[in-house]
Amino acid sequence: MVYTVKEIQQILRISKTTAYALIDEHLFPVKYIGRSIRIPKEPFDKWLNDFINGKAV
Repeated sequence: MVYTVKEIQQILRISKTTAYALIDEHLFPVKYIGRSIRIPKEPFDKWLNDFINGKAV
């Protein structure tokens, strides 16, 4: 299961620019399918949980 960049925007309530900036920071893994970006749910959800709990860098 994966998220799209748009779904990440909606989950975090951030702009498209900010979503791509997070992706560029390599805070969680991303997969490229052609020019499309997909974010695996499990690593993203772990990163988000760690961020919420003050564990993320």
